[in-house]
Amino acid sequence: MSNKTIIIAEAGVNHNGSMKMAKAMVDVAADAGVDYIKFQTFKSELLVTSQAQQADYQKKQAKEDDNSQLSMLRKLELSEENHYELIDYCNARGIKFLSTAFDFKSLDFLSSLNLDFWKIPSGEITNYPYLRKIAQTHMPVVMSTGMCTNDDIERALNVIVNNGVSIKDIILLHCNTQYPTPYSDVNLRAMNAIKERFGVKVGYSDHTEGIDVPIAAVALGASVIEKHFTLDRTLPGPDHKASLEPNELKRMVEAIRNVEIALGCVNKQVTSSEAVNIVAARKSIVASTKIKQGELFTEDNLTVKRPGNGLSPMLWNEVIGKIAYRDFSVDELIELKNQDV
Repeated sequence: MSNKTIIIAEAGVNHNGSMKMAKAMVDVAADAGVDYIKFQTFKSELLVTSQAQQADYQKKQAKEDDNSQLSMLRKLELSEENHYELIDYCNARGIKFLSTAFDFKSLDFLSSLNLDFWKIPSGEITNYPYLRKIAQTHMPVVMSTGMCTNDDIERALNVIVNNGVSIKDIILLHCNTQYPTPYSDVNLRAMNAIKERFGVKVGYSDHTEGIDVPIAAVALGASVIEKHFTLDRTLPGPDHKASLEPNELKRMVEAIRNVEIALGCVNKQVTSSEAVNIVAARKSIVASTKIKQGELFTEDNLTVKRPGNGLSPMLWNEVIGKIAYRDFSVDELIELKNQDV
C-alpha cells in the first residue's frame, strides 16, 4: 500500500453479464485515473439458496415476477475465462484488476490470480470460515464494515489476525450498505473512531449519491476510497442507480488527488506561493503627520499602513518614545537607527 489514497472503482456486477460492457468499464476507470477496478467473483448456487429474496433496493430494479437472488445473480456471473480476459485488458490499459469473492470456490480461484490484496465485503464480516480461509493466505486485507457494530469488527479482526494476517496489513473501510445511503446515515466520523479503537489504517466505501462524502473522507484521512460506478445509471440491474457515471467518477478522482495535495504537512508555514503577498498585504509603521528630526515618536504622529516592507506594527511599543533621527513626511515608512531597535 502506498501513502496516497487508493481509489477502487467498483464495477461490481454493473457489467450486466456482458464482457463488452465490462471492458468498457475498464476503459472508463482507466481514463478516470483510479488505481483499481473491482469486479465480483461468485458461483450463484454457492452464494445463495434458491429461496433467498433480493434486498429492497434490488427489488426496485427487478421484474415484478422475479425477486429471487439466484435468478438475478446467474445473469451476472463472470467465468474464469472472463477473469483472465479482463486481467489482460486491465494490464493493457494500465489499471489494476481486483475482485471480491463470495464463496469458497471463488476464493480458491482468486487466490490463484495473485492479486494485491483481499477485498472483503460487509456481508462476509460474520462469515468465520470465509475469514479464516482468507487469513490463511497471509495476504493484506481491505475489509468493509457496513451493518457492523464494534463488536462485529473486533470478532472479525481476531479471526483474521489469529489466522496469519498482521494488523498492519489490514485496512478497515467505514461503510453503510444502503443503496443509496442517506447523508444522515453516513456517520463519517466513525471512520477515525475505528482507526483509534482498533489501531488500523482506515478508509471509506461509499454508497451515497454524488462525490461529496468520499472527498470529505480523504480530507479526514482515508487510506482507501471505494465507489460504485456504471456506464449509465438508467441501465437495468441492481446497482446502477446508486453508482457514478463516467464523468462523475473522473471528477471524484480529480478532487481526491487535489485534496491529497492540499493536505500538505502538519507544520504551519509560509509557502513560496504566498510569500510574495507579504509586502502587499501586511502593514508597516508610517508617519501620520510630518515629523521633524529630534521629535519623539508618539501615538499621535504614527499609524500603520500598507505596504509591509517597513517596521512591523508588532514593534509599536518599541518605536513609541524613540527620537526621530531625521525628518519624515506623511505616509513615509518609519526607520530607526540600528541601536534603537
